[in-house]
Amino acid sequence: MRKWTLAVLALLVFVPNAQANHSWGNYHWARTANPFTLKLGDNLSSTWDPILNTTSTDWSTSSVLDTTITPGQTTSRRCRPTSGQVEVCNYKYGRNGWLGIAQIWVSGDHIVQATTKVNDTYFNTSTYNSPAWRNLVMCQEVGHTLGLDHQDENFNNANLDTCMDYASDPSTNQHPNVHDYEELDIIYSHLDSLSTGSLFTPGKNGFLAEFDRPMDWGRLVKTQGKTAVFERIFGQNQRLFTFVIWAE
Repeated sequence: MRKWTLAVLALLVFVPNAQANHSWGNYHWARTANPFTLKLGDNLSSTWDPILNTTSTDWSTSSVLDTTITPGQTTSRRCRPTSGQVEVCNYKYGRNGWLGIAQIWVSGDHIVQATTKVNDTYFNTSTYNSPAWRNLVMCQEVGHTLGLDHQDENFNNANLDTCMDYASDPSTNQHPNVHDYEELDIIYSHLDSLSTGSLFTPGKNGFLAEFDRPMDWGRLVKTQGKTAVFERIFGQNQRLFTFVIWAE
């Protein structure tokens, strides 16, 4: 049996005119049929619930997957992962520098669990306290947990009209675009012999701990504008990669 590999979604720089080739490695949720259903665990406040509803509806437009919102299995503050689904959380995590993070655990090429966190310490400020910013960040972070990379990471160029475009103006970057759906078709074009739920038993080696602080993320692998990727190695080919959107 393969050794379990633990990793979290990171993003690569991509050119603005790119077509549908912005996957993150070969990572995908294992499933035996399309469309498959991915659970989004709701650990959100009432302010964020309609934002997650919009994100779930947007990504469910894909022909290969549906997302469904279910009661969360953790707390907003701790936001521990649950095998086989995405836990989505908001909390005043403090002035730690990050606006949102996406963390994805994988075994081989298969995603086995994921978390998305949005930091109300910054979303409650005048800079980010708007539906547009909330939609962009939530849509983008959930998109990462599906296996998608950014289409573009230039913070100051023209919008690509997709939430997978990192931009200073969120106005037209609140939803997926056609290239995002095309990429999902590519990522999930093959079927697996088993589903993600049978791949992974969580709870060993501290993998359920909270990894909110930069000091917990390990070494810096890459930085680009207001994004960064960190790697923490646990041993036995087990790692944690944390993708960060900085607010400061």
